[in-house]
Amino acid sequence: MPDEIHILEYHSSYQPHFERLNKVWIEKYFRLEPIDIEVLEHPEPHIIDPGGQIIFAAIRQRIVGTVAIRKVDDDTVEMTKMAVDEAYQGRKIGWVLGQAIIETARKMGFSKMILYSNTALTPAIQLYRKMGFKEVEVEAGKYDRCNIQMEMELGNMAAD
Repeated sequence: MPDEIHILEYHSSYQPHFERLNKVWIEKYFRLEPIDIEVLEHPEPHIIDPGGQIIFAAIRQRIVGTVAIRKVDDDTVEMTKMAVDEAYQGRKIGWVLGQAIIETARKMGFSKMILYSNTALTPAIQLYRKMGFKEVEVEAGKYDRCNIQMEMELGNMAAD
């Protein structure tokens, strides 16, 4: 199938795609905060090295989407920086990325995933709900643009 979505794990050569894809949507709806710039330009010390992961969606050798998980503590990760190229939206790439990052978090041994977003991003909020995220009270002062916090229990993947 020519438009099959392939999931790729992070490699330093993909950093420009992580930055490009995320800057587009953030600048479209909000403004880049200093922490956004730092994380997007230097994801390894902020996401990868502390125990997180970044994955990418590719179609026909073109990287068209990305999402990351940032380790919060030994049990919890934050899903962050999900972006899909506007030219490829509506093809379920966000869903595929979401399912892949949830599975990645489970395999890494995390039991809970949280995310911070904004209700202005209606399609994203609908996607998160469809994936199983539930709204919880917003943690004050976390991000300027955040007005909704969601979480999901990942379940125990240990074999008994």
